[in-house]
Amino acid sequence: MKKVEILSPAKDFESLKFAILYGADAVYLGGEIFGMRAAAANFTDEILKKAVEFAHSKNVKVYLTCNTIPNNDEVEKVAKFLKRAEEIGVDALIVADIGIILEIKKLKIKIPLHISTQFGVMNYKTANALFELGAKRIVLARELSLKEIETIRKNTPEELELECFVHGAMCMSVSGRCLISSYLTNRNANKGQCAQPCRWKFSLKEEKRPGEFYDVFEDEKGSYILNSKDLCLIEHLEELYSAGVTSFKIEGRAKSFYYVSVVTNAYKKAVEILKNSILNKTKYFVPEDVKNELEKISHRKYTTGFLFGENKLNGQYYENGGYVRNYNVVAVVCSYDGELILVKQKNKFIVGDLIEMLTPNGETLNFKVSKILDENKNEINSAPNSEMMVYIPFKTNVEIVPGSLVRKN
Repeated sequence: MKKVEILSPAKDFESLKFAILYGADAVYLGGEIFGMRAAAANFTDEILKKAVEFAHSKNVKVYLTCNTIPNNDEVEKVAKFLKRAEEIGVDALIVADIGIILEIKKLKIKIPLHISTQFGVMNYKTANALFELGAKRIVLARELSLKEIETIRKNTPEELELECFVHGAMCMSVSGRCLISSYLTNRNANKGQCAQPCRWKFSLKEEKRPGEFYDVFEDEKGSYILNSKDLCLIEHLEELYSAGVTSFKIEGRAKSFYYVSVVTNAYKKAVEILKNSILNKTKYFVPEDVKNELEKISHRKYTTGFLFGENKLNGQYYENGGYVRNYNVVAVVCSYDGELILVKQKNKFIVGDLIEMLTPNGETLNFKVSKILDENKNEINSAPNSEMMVYIPFKTNVEIVPGSLVRKN
């Protein structure tokens, strides 16, 4: 079978390290300019260089976003940005603007070119045209059905890789090209500044039309008419692979390291199941415990998006625009000596709490906090200070490594 890639987001160096620890084959991230997540910490040139060196030491690739649509006063910065990216050694540039694509050719930048989902590739003729311009990979528009993806694969060169989003937030506009944020908040979504007004609560009133009357109903909470569910395709990786997709992309460059870790871990397990099912010619089936991991992150209700056609979309959620949050990460493991787990606190937990630990190898452990010890091994009831280092007594034969996540319901 062709190699399958899990592509995870990284808003900062911490997220990048956790993505790699929990199984990412590649990470995508933004520099200080030309990225679609202006609110994320992003990477300075200096930190980007360190991130690339770290990722490469773990045999993980780094893809740099250059997927905003630059204005006239920004295009002069493009050449310097591209040359610096080449010096640093990123493994691909994710681009959405035809002018930047041509600039890459003109400057003879020797970095593989990935076409961003913001480009909105919906057909094989566009994909072929971009291939002729030097594209190595197309990040497919999220509005495509499985059948449409198959058609693109059948009518494009085999060397052209196909990538698609399999998990995360969905934009209510076509391929993320939205102007609502600009209109309502003066924050340009196409510059990575989206205020997400599609998640807001709206009250709606429609004027009369000649001879036609429409009743528009809402409750006391308002109407969340634009609010999309989150995408989740973990049960459909086999169908995507059969359709020609070899890079499974996780949305979330503004999300926490915990989100990145858990989602990467779940999809890594699913890909291993996919490989085994193909090699052994068995049915692809994702166990409940793997799917349940995706319920333990902050998320909206899930949908399969456009994968099975618009008539089955059911992608909007009208009750509210918030997240489902059933679990919180409370600590990160720093070390384990067989008797005591040393953790760095992230959120409050106390003696008597029932907690769960997720390890990078995919093991989960459930146990009750019998004691909490401070750095001097004195008993305390809880860790009162943020980022405090504490010990938790615990014995197990399961390997507990640094970076294991402690969470509670």
